Amino acid sequence: MKFIYKVFYFVLFCTPLITAQQTLQTLSKTLYDDSRFTNSGNIGLSVTNFGMHGSGWVGWPNVPSCEYPLGSGIEHLFAGGLWVGGFKKDSINSNIKSGPFVSTAAIDASSISASRGGGFEYTNSQTDKIVERSSLLDSRFYNPSAISHQDFTMDYADTNKRYLNGQIIPEHVPLGISVHQETYAWNFPFADFFVIMNYTIKNVTNKYLDSLYIGLWTDAVVRNTKLTGRPAGTAFYSHGGDGFIDSLNMAYEFDVDGDPGFTDSYIGVIFLGSTPTIENRFIIPEGDTLTGTSFNSWTHNGRDADFFTPQDDIQRYRKMQGYFGGSTRYNKGISPGLLKLASNRSIMITRGYFNNLAPGDSLNVVFAIVCAKKYGNDPASLDLPEQRSILTNNADWALRAYFGNDRNRNGIIEPEEDIYGDGKIHRYILPAPPNSPIVKVIPENNKTTIYWDKRAEKSVDPISGLKDFAGYKIYRTQAGFDLTEKQDILKSLILLMQVDSAGSTGFNTGFSAVELDEPVTFPNDTTKYYYKLPVTNLLNGWQYLFTVTAFDKGDPVNNLEPLESSLLVNLKRILPGTPATEDDSVKVGVYPNPYYGNAIWDGGSERLRKIYFYNLPAECDITIYTLSGDIVKRMEHSATQNGSNIRWFEQYASDNKQQFAGGEHSWDLITDDDQAIASGLYLFTVKNRNNGNIKTGKFLVIK
Repeated sequence: MKFIYKVFYFVLFCTPLITAQQTLQTLSKTLYDDSRFTNSGNIGLSVTNFGMHGSGWVGWPNVPSCEYPLGSGIEHLFAGGLWVGGFKKDSINSNIKSGPFVSTAAIDASSISASRGGGFEYTNSQTDKIVERSSLLDSRFYNPSAISHQDFTMDYADTNKRYLNGQIIPEHVPLGISVHQETYAWNFPFADFFVIMNYTIKNVTNKYLDSLYIGLWTDAVVRNTKLTGRPAGTAFYSHGGDGFIDSLNMAYEFDVDGDPGFTDSYIGVIFLGSTPTIENRFIIPEGDTLTGTSFNSWTHNGRDADFFTPQDDIQRYRKMQGYFGGSTRYNKGISPGLLKLASNRSIMITRGYFNNLAPGDSLNVVFAIVCAKKYGNDPASLDLPEQRSILTNNADWALRAYFGNDRNRNGIIEPEEDIYGDGKIHRYILPAPPNSPIVKVIPENNKTTIYWDKRAEKSVDPISGLKDFAGYKIYRTQAGFDLTEKQDILKSLILLMQVDSAGSTGFNTGFSAVELDEPVTFPNDTTKYYYKLPVTNLLNGWQYLFTVTAFDKGDPVNNLEPLESSLLVNLKRILPGTPATEDDSVKVGVYPNPYYGNAIWDGGSERLRKIYFYNLPAECDITIYTLSGDIVKRMEHSATQNGSNIRWFEQYASDNKQQFAGGEHSWDLITDDDQAIASGLYLFTVKNRNNGNIKTGKFLVIK
């Protein structure tokens, strides 16, 4: 961390004209080591151990900022962070207080310099790293204390006035707090679209902290990066429309006119709850009535009277109170319709105030970042309750998770809610579908075979306490699903087969069509697989996704429809093809042959092309020549090769987990000199590294 903050100071404060995005990109090699992103569900949100969320495109496209759905390339924010603002006083009864002081993890500034303050006001020690834990028994991060399928925990504080290398944090006056942050993410299909942000804020001074506001500032931007390319420039950021749903305490943003038909989604930032609680409305000393949850929005680098970028702690504190400019607030001088006009704005949601936090005391404030698709196919600019219906439903699931067994959300455990028999509120409890089965998919020549185990059948629902497993669903994609700028894995998966037990809510088919007489195992895999489903008539070299889910019988007592396990947990990315062979009589070859420029599976540029060599030995060397004998390309093949070294798979597979059949090798038609090959006839040799035997072949390229 010492090296990180040396870089921080040099880049942030010694180069005042550098943009915030360039700053974060310069820090990519250091920030990534102390950052993580959620990938257990369907939202990829980056978090850091200094209070910031979003990656600022550091490591993009391999590191998402807030991608939803995962793999789609649709990003939802540039960067954001925790804000804590308030006053200090010597005793609880004192009328004399100093401040306000606002500590920020990130701020909106087009240039970051000592004269403007740079955010990044939380620091940590060299040993403070993000800790990952999981409630999933088969996760390598399994921890019985985990809250969700993917927890991140971290600690930081605003108490330092200097970074660890001794450099001053510009304009930073510590409020005197330490922060323990936890984030929670689930893979359940009904809960894979939000990440809960849980902050415990402790007063580590000998002063009382008064009139505290806790908030999340977020520079939201909803754009399809598969369509726009690298996020950069004013044109990328200036299409956001914003709003606030006061009944849900949620701010949100959507793409008004940037990528019509390609983004069609929302990002929401919602306040879930706090301990202690506060009134939803209160009177401040100036006599104004403020809401407990406040919303604000301002234009990037704005100077407008209402949408100006706050320059100091006084202005930031006023923003946290909900004031846009002067006495204007949302729906009080600020028209909701104005915020829905396309612009480059940020949004902020705050909760406060919390009064008289004594030395050593803590308070807990919980938010969530929620993503959702827009409902219907109306114009992108339309933002009515109907278009937001999926967003509000998703937000309600985040609230349901927060309130846990307090189902009526009144802060009191009624007898019918006391599922643990202790009269206490247990937060972060969700109804659970059966456990996801373990799945193995084996690609073969023009087919694939799916195997799965039966652990889902022993699952117990945490709410009802019942074993309510009902059956399995097997899904697949069609060939060519991936060749579009608008990728949504969940929408691309189609139901291939459903099998379920007698007396379930399904077809009552039983499992005989897929059940093996005896379970099978595979080398280096101790799992016993009880079910098998062959899938034929597949195209070699095309990418298919397969997954198996388990579903239950539903819970009428709690008004729940049947729940299904995650489609993404055991998602397998398969490319059928020829298996590896050591038979010297089997000829090697290339397809397509001839290769015509812009083949149907190609992307839109030279580096998004590919061909396949097939019938290869498990370990071999491939050498490609011109007719005159010049070497064009040398490649080493192994049966575990998966094409991850060529750009097509970066663009259309994204996670580098695709499986080949073992006897095929992909090539992007780029030479060892990093040049695209020309039209013509090419020769190639395949040398088996196990026995030294050589096979030959040829292929034609026509562009």
